[in-house]
Amino acid sequence: MAELAAWDSFYVIVGSAAGALIGLQFVVMTLVAARPLPRSAEVGATFATPTVIHFGTALLLSALLRVPWPSIISAAALWGLIGLCGVAYAVVVTRRMRRQDVYQPEFEDWLFHAMLPLAAYTILAISAFETPFRTREALFGVGAATLLLLFIGIHNAWDSTSYQVFSSKRDTKE
Repeated sequence: MAELAAWDSFYVIVGSAAGALIGLQFVVMTLVAARPLPRSAEVGATFATPTVIHFGTALLLSALLRVPWPSIISAAALWGLIGLCGVAYAVVVTRRMRRQDVYQPEFEDWLFHAMLPLAAYTILAISAFETPFRTREALFGVGAATLLLLFIGIHNAWDSTSYQVFSSKRDTKE
């Protein structure tokens, strides 16, 4: 399909990065599992699991946009569904952030764990609805949402890893 052909390299790069970062996230989680923080399951569901979901979504979108669809509308229907599911998931994560009491989220946490994912998934859903009317712009919306999810995942993976490292160092000094 001509509309997606120009995006080939973009999705190869983003998909490869997302796949590699998912693997790296599993390695990091395995390493920090030796010294889990108290009630880390609650914090993991709130902060770590969404990171893997965002990486997975970027990987899924990269794969879906390389499928030889008979029509762009078929692809748009799928990425729209992914966007709507992502909006619902962002709401769930926000509720978890409010309910958990292990860690007091700061503005940066709200930005990268609640607001930006909600924005990315909303852009994805809106792009699906705009595809029949503004295909080129819709594809840029999907690309922006996918890249935003990748960068959110990178930030959140780094943030959670550094939190684990510094919390672990603080615990050993006591």
